[in-house]
Amino acid sequence: MDCPNPIQTSDSPYELLLKAAFLIPIYHYLLVLILVVLIFVYNFLEIHMFQDLFTGFRGQSVSLTFNSSSAIYQEVASKCKILHGRYLATPWLSSPHLQTAFLSLYAKSPVFSYKRQLFHTSDGGTIALDWLIGSKVGVEADFEVNAGVNNDDNTPIMIVVPGLTSDSASAYVKHLAFQIAKRGWNVVVSNHRGLGGISMTSDCFYNAGWTEDIRAVIDHLRCHYPEAPLFAVGTSIGANVLVKYLGEYGVDCCIAGAAAICSPWDLLLESLSFSLLSPPPSLSLLSRPGQICDRFINRRRVQKFYDKALTIGLKGYAQLHEEILSRVADWEGITKSCSVREFDNYATRVVGKYETVDTYYRRCSSAGFVKNVMVPLLCISAMDDPVCTREAIPWDECRANNNIVLAVTQHGGHLAYFEGITAQSIWWVKAVDEFLSVLHSSPLMHRKMEMRHTVCLTYCKLLACYLVAQKGDSSLIRTLESSVDQGPYVSVMEDGLVTAVGNETPVDAEVIRNQPACQNDNDEDAITDTQVVDHMNGGKAHLTNDLAHSREEIKNIRDPIRKCMDQLSRQSKKSIWLLAYIAIVTTWPLVGSALLLFFKKKLRSIQMSRRS
Repeated sequence: MDCPNPIQTSDSPYELLLKAAFLIPIYHYLLVLILVVLIFVYNFLEIHMFQDLFTGFRGQSVSLTFNSSSAIYQEVASKCKILHGRYLATPWLSSPHLQTAFLSLYAKSPVFSYKRQLFHTSDGGTIALDWLIGSKVGVEADFEVNAGVNNDDNTPIMIVVPGLTSDSASAYVKHLAFQIAKRGWNVVVSNHRGLGGISMTSDCFYNAGWTEDIRAVIDHLRCHYPEAPLFAVGTSIGANVLVKYLGEYGVDCCIAGAAAICSPWDLLLESLSFSLLSPPPSLSLLSRPGQICDRFINRRRVQKFYDKALTIGLKGYAQLHEEILSRVADWEGITKSCSVREFDNYATRVVGKYETVDTYYRRCSSAGFVKNVMVPLLCISAMDDPVCTREAIPWDECRANNNIVLAVTQHGGHLAYFEGITAQSIWWVKAVDEFLSVLHSSPLMHRKMEMRHTVCLTYCKLLACYLVAQKGDSSLIRTLESSVDQGPYVSVMEDGLVTAVGNETPVDAEVIRNQPACQNDNDEDAITDTQVVDHMNGGKAHLTNDLAHSREEIKNIRDPIRKCMDQLSRQSKKSIWLLAYIAIVTTWPLVGSALLLFFKKKLRSIQMSRRS
């Protein structure tokens, strides 16, 4: 008996599959489509919600890289609970891209007003210094600054260097300024040229490696506020500028401590991460074990969004200063730029007089200056930073430097690091606040100040002797005057505009000229340290360091110098004889050599005459 065959030979298998597919309800297909889209978005945006869920929302621990013999870690970083804790991102912002976008578009920041000070550089440029006075900050989030900074105030001053196209009105800058000011410190935001509502007044524009402005600002603050220790925090491009400055000046830097947040480190590698589908073989040598190619391929599309966003911001900055840029750069190329690299090629490279855009990236990258940093430095970076790729982090260089502690988190985005359900707190802001506070009160800082004091005191005594010998009295110690409290108060609105506020009649913003040294205009006999050294060395040597670097040094130096000058002014004859003795002792080797040559020639002439 034959069994019937259920499959009809006349029907094609594909027709049977099609008929079966029509039997499946349509909403099942919609569910599958939604699932596929969610998986794609989850991977595309690098969401880590399930990862946080599996860890019980405990977050990931912070990875610290430091030298095993680092006193900075032993006496400062080891006491920072935040650095030894965990970071958990806000659950509904569990993506570096969501965090970064939220920071730029929707993040709320403390409400307060700055006090503006206009600082003019030696080349005619104008920098807006926005002050937040710590003594006027209460526990409330809404307050108004209505006092200046006295030149004899010993309150620490923290200098903030914002990122690319950012200024004092940026949300993360205001979070940082408010957090530090609540501790009682004074905060000053050094806006880049042409930002913060200030027009360009020179043909010089800032870039990722331009350290002249931060150097001038730090020298100005050191000169006018010698009693206050200086700290600095750089963010993004500002972090690159700050680290490069610290490396350039090394032991001559008067910063007591610093922090670099989300620094790009290697600008050439960063530019390639925006533009390449996969890096050349040579770049694979720079990566951590082995994921650079896959990372570049997976993130290429999303990187284009950041490249486009940064380019729009740079072109907007260029539009504000079209009058100058159209004259000193390739304006047509700037308007047609579609990437950061193209903008740098037509604008930054031309203005900075670099041969190629790659030359600009190589020379301005801070990674090559890390080894020369001689002040305590905390570096914070995120492995999922969508703007500053993790392959550029100088792990080995930071480990080799005793002055650096590198803190790396798995998540955080670019400068975002939101935490808590309401996303009103930024993790790295609290970490920097704790690190600088522990550093300021640590014995390490006081020991370094004592070492500087020994050298500085000897130099000051010799300089005082020379000044008294030249003028004959002790009126040459110049008083440092501050004019910060003469400027108006400004309030930075949400749209970025700066308006004057305050209890008194508004006046024009204070303009500070960048002088070679501080001096009292009413004292005709006052002379600068540079003039003294120029006179002593025939105008060829210039004094580049001020007499004091910190509050402790100034207090210990001031009284001995005044006593020394008083004694020497009463005994000017002894001072002159002392200087004469020093001159003879120091010049005797040259005089002795000259006399020896003279007598040798005489002896030879006598011998020749006898032979003849």
